[in-house]
Formats: sequence, C-alpha cells, structure tokens
Amino acid sequence: MLSQRSYRFSRRRVLGSIAGASALAVAVPVKGQPASTGKTMPTTGIFPAVDAEENFAGTWPFQAHYSDAPGFRMHYIDEGEGPETLLLLHGEPTWGYLFRHQIAHWTDHARVIAVDHMGFGKSAAPQDRTYWLQDHIDNLERFVLSEDLRNLTLVMHDFGGPVGMGLAVRHPDRIKRIVSVNGPTPLGQADLIDRLTANASAAPWFQWIGKAINDGTLEDVLGQLDYNILSTLKLNGFERNEIITDAWLAAYRAPFPTRQHTIGAIGWAKGFALGKHSFEEPSSAVAEKLSAKPALALWGEADRTLSADQFLPLFQQAFPNGHVHRLVGVGHYSPEDAPQDVAEHVLRFMNSA
Repeated sequence: MLSQRSYRFSRRRVLGSIAGASALAVAVPVKGQPASTGKTMPTTGIFPAVDAEENFAGTWPFQAHYSDAPGFRMHYIDEGEGPETLLLLHGEPTWGYLFRHQIAHWTDHARVIAVDHMGFGKSAAPQDRTYWLQDHIDNLERFVLSEDLRNLTLVMHDFGGPVGMGLAVRHPDRIKRIVSVNGPTPLGQADLIDRLTANASAAPWFQWIGKAINDGTLEDVLGQLDYNILSTLKLNGFERNEIITDAWLAAYRAPFPTRQHTIGAIGWAKGFALGKHSFEEPSSAVAEKLSAKPALALWGEADRTLSADQFLPLFQQAFPNGHVHRLVGVGHYSPEDAPQDVAEHVLRFMNSA
C-alpha cells in the first residue's frame, strides 16, 4: 500500500510571460490529497518503439527488463550487483542511453538500475495517460515498491530531479544518497518559484516553449522528434559535437518514430507551459530527514537550460552539508559532455558517504 502524501499541488501560481507567450504556471501545495492507490491501471495506446534487443551498434549492451507495475510497459535495465544500488533517472527528451558510459563504469562497483520514464526510451507511450510530473512520480513509486528497492542512491538528470525528489519525499527511508547531475532538487525551498521564474525567462528552451505554446506550434514541432531530435538536444545544450555518431543519433531518434510516440516529450513541455506539473511538497519532518542525507551536485556550468546560478543555491538550501562540483565547459547533458568526470565523481562520493 502506498504511503499518504502530506501535500499535493493543485492551485496555480503564475510564473510570468516568456517571449510574449501566455503566462506559464506551476501549482501550489494543498494539504490532504490522497496518495495514488498503487494498483495497476488499464491503459491503451502505443507500445515501445524500440525493440528490447536493440543495442545501437553495441553502444547499449544492456539486457532489457520490463515492469507492468506502473500501469504501462516500463523498460529498465538492472546491471551489476553489490550492497549499493544506484537508481538512474533521465529527463527530456532522453532515456537511459544518456547514462550508458557511467553504467559500464558503475556496474563494477554496484547494482545499477536505469528506468525509462513513460513515453521515453524503450518504455511504452500510453495515449490515455497524462504526462505531468506527478504522473512520473506515481510511476516511479509503483516501480520501486514493486521491486522493493531500498538504500537507493538516486542519480537524477533534468526532470529526473523532481521525479526522484518526489519519490524521496514519499519514501525518505528508502533513500540513502542524493546525486543531482544537472537536475533540480525541489524540497519546499522558499525561493523555488522565484528561481524557476528567473531561469525560465533566460533559458532558450523555456523561451521556445513559451513561444510555441502561444503560437500553437509546440505539439507540431515536438511531434516530429524523429526528424528534429538533434536540434532539440542542441537547444538544451551539449558542448561536444564529436559525440554525434550514426549510432548516437539513432539511439536518441528511435523512441519517437510517430507523433503518438512523442506524447511524453510533448507532455513534459506542455505541462510546464500550462502549469500542470506538481512538485511533491515535504512536511518539515521529511525535509529535515532528507536534508541530512549525503548529497552531491554535479553541474555543467555551460548548461543554458538549467542555470547553475539558479539551481545550485536550491540544492545547497535542500542539502546544507551537500557537496557541489561545477564542471567547466560542460553543458546540460553532462553525462554526454563529461562521461568520465561524472562516473568518477559519483564513485568517490559513494565511497566517502
């Protein structure tokens, strides 16, 4: 049975207009809403676009596993073994492939699980589901409980940050450590909304979302990720063009062969624009418990989508004893730009905390 959540966002707070777009919003917490039931929900729609055995010219040599616990066919990999378990959470519009270099390194030292969120990677893209933040938290919670995962080190990139933090708020006793890799760490900070607003007003990705939702082109553009995935990734930002190979491009294109398969990527961007995403708000007791856990932030300083100047102060507020490493010359997709640095920093952190 899933635990009760103390808070859930249901009212909206305007973030402001971006590039002449309609006002963006996020929700504000309200007490007393029940937790999800944890029951597997019937769902209809699109099956995974990528075959289980597809390895993209050997660059993804990991065995596919699937769970139906979240109410759809969720793909994950489960590699390595040992007393430590890392749970890897990707963001927009990537999948577990983002962490492939780190997985190969970490499995020599720990059990590594990487999930593909609903509508991404080798996971299904059900057409009768919403794709807001709280839906992804629900999905992850059901998966973690079904597998009875404990003593987790969360490794979170991009929107994997608020998804992982949502899980941590609901189940703090299952979390051992927090690792943010260019991933936001919302934990009820007083200036969270102000910093989100400031970041969104300056970031090209969020400026584009605002413009596209206003002129009605957001779904048309993101609905063609099979064609424009490279420009989308470039807008969010990586610095090393030499990483682009035929296999690399195929791996990031493959999940999105049709408009229906892009529902996850559309949902995340649209949810921001329409104020549908709900951060999980901790009670003071839960926030205190989580803030005492070992935490590490690795942040590519060249990230133009999630500014270090806005999000690292939020991390430090959430985890006053946490460690921060700024990665110079590294962009938003830091596991791609600095694969060895990310891998080694996390291992050192695990060995010391």
